[in-house]
Amino acid sequence: MNQLGIHTFAIAPEWQNETMERALPGLHDLGIRLVEIPLLRPNELDASAARTLAERNKMELVCSLGLPGHLRIVEQGDEVVAFLRSALEVTARTGASSLSGVLYGTLGYTSGKPRTELEMDAVCHVLERAARIALEHRLSIGIEPCNRYETHLLNRARDAHEVVERIGAENLFIHLDTYHMNIEEESFAAGFGDAGKYLGYVHLSESHRGVPGRGMINWPSVMMSLAKLGYNGPLVLESFNFLHPDIASGLAVWHPVTDDPDSVLSVGVPFLAKVARDAGIILEPRNEEVLGMGKSVPVRSSPITPPLN
Repeated sequence: MNQLGIHTFAIAPEWQNETMERALPGLHDLGIRLVEIPLLRPNELDASAARTLAERNKMELVCSLGLPGHLRIVEQGDEVVAFLRSALEVTARTGASSLSGVLYGTLGYTSGKPRTELEMDAVCHVLERAARIALEHRLSIGIEPCNRYETHLLNRARDAHEVVERIGAENLFIHLDTYHMNIEEESFAAGFGDAGKYLGYVHLSESHRGVPGRGMINWPSVMMSLAKLGYNGPLVLESFNFLHPDIASGLAVWHPVTDDPDSVLSVGVPFLAKVARDAGIILEPRNEEVLGMGKSVPVRSSPITPPLN
């Protein structure tokens, strides 16, 4: 049985306990059972309060991040590990089960050349160290390949598979995102298949990062491929409805992804639930007919936070 989840950016540009306290009850009514917290600045999150809030609303948490812009994995491996250690400690305090994302690079940074063996060695060395730290906190680490415009290091599921196999840590998994897959993979079936047994987390993101079902993603293909694979992990709607200025530029988000921010949830969640159900995927809660029938979820009324100049 799969959990339907939501990324914080669908509601607000960052996790703030006041905002999420208002939003979580409505999310629960929509059938959401998991919320992803972006750790843009890990030490600024009140992790204990986030944990209490999630537990009160019967939500599970996961955390994610990309490396800060000043860190380079080859030249500053020790500093990257120190940053990840801090993020993993915060993740553990939230009660989350995992930290995933672009833990190996900065979103929006590319060398302008194909990745080198030196870079691949550095990625594996850093993630191996991070996996050992995560194990101390009983956490898993997810590796998310991203499209060629956001990183030159890991772009496809097969790239992440190579890293996981090379490191060999039992608490590593692959985190795939339909937005990136739509650019980099030959098909959704091929991408999910390349991840194989290591697939542990999926971002459901439309081609324009807006409302699922109103873009170019072939959602029946996504869901049928996952069902055929027997995937039973989280399915997490990621929309850049609201975006923190720290990463807006790196993700090249220059304008609102929808004219109606509320529709990301009110339209997107029921749409994804129906397509999943049609493919034979069983969602938690089992009574999937209630999905999308709950009360509305309050979101920030303004569009994305503009990127910093």
